[in-house]
Amino acid sequence: MVSEFLIPITEGSAMNELLVHSILLRCCLALILLPLLELVNRLIVLLQDKTYIYDINSLTILDTIDTVPNLKGICAFSPSLDGCFLALPASITKGSLLLYNVMELQLHCEIDAHLAPLATMVLSSNGMYIATASEQGTMIRVHLVSEATKSYSFRRGSYPSTIFSLSFGQCSQVPEILVATSSSGSVHVFPLGFAINQSRRSGGFLGSIMLDSISDALDPAHHHIVHNAVPAGIKSYAVIRKVDRVADTSSSEIVACRATLAIITYNGYFQEYNLSLSNQNEFSRSLDCEFNLLTAIANNDVRL
Repeated sequence: MVSEFLIPITEGSAMNELLVHSILLRCCLALILLPLLELVNRLIVLLQDKTYIYDINSLTILDTIDTVPNLKGICAFSPSLDGCFLALPASITKGSLLLYNVMELQLHCEIDAHLAPLATMVLSSNGMYIATASEQGTMIRVHLVSEATKSYSFRRGSYPSTIFSLSFGQCSQVPEILVATSSSGSVHVFPLGFAINQSRRSGGFLGSIMLDSISDALDPAHHHIVHNAVPAGIKSYAVIRKVDRVADTSSSEIVACRATLAIITYNGYFQEYNLSLSNQNEFSRSLDCEFNLLTAIANNDVRL
């Protein structure tokens, strides 16, 4: 597995090459202090309208990508040697994105994911799937990277909401879980691994002749919600830290999965949930721990 570093720098146009290289040197010093990193191949620096791909060992610029204005630093990266992709917005007026193969240093494809501009996106750890949300925030879409085709479409809700973060569970093939945090304060859990048989837009004649906006309205709300996980309006970021799969002993079919979900909020709180999902669409969760990071750090009592 390759380790990745992304540095979004979007504070204006005053950023110059000297400052970029200064940041790179600081990153390299940090790497000396991280003996657990066995292999680091790429460092990606995002500016407002340019993206640099570096070989972190030699600090050589391998590629420079001109981008649309990216004031929010929206991007996604997959740290896999077999699927090492970088995703960047392709438009400021619609939800299209560009996927670059970071190892081969070439454009892989462009995906038109949403009608509205992108709000956030994430690549699965193996680089097989990319999940996206637009500024409208009602639909979460998952595309297969190799074919640039939509694999899943989930309705988060009927009313617009800002999607703050998306996170896949670690996987070797299809991720079992995708989670999203939003301005509503709820956490949405989408069981991808158990949604293989959901209706797809390209799967039938009716879907093939309908517009995306219409056919998406027919997609099932196949997900679970952790209500009021954080206060409404507070920006939050979620990461699936661990996924355990439970298989049927007679058929080896995955019948359930358990996940550890970590959430950090911009008002300084950390939460950790234990999630459980089954192939019968059963869902349970429990809050394992919650504390104020600022208080815990001040008291030297952070144990994650």
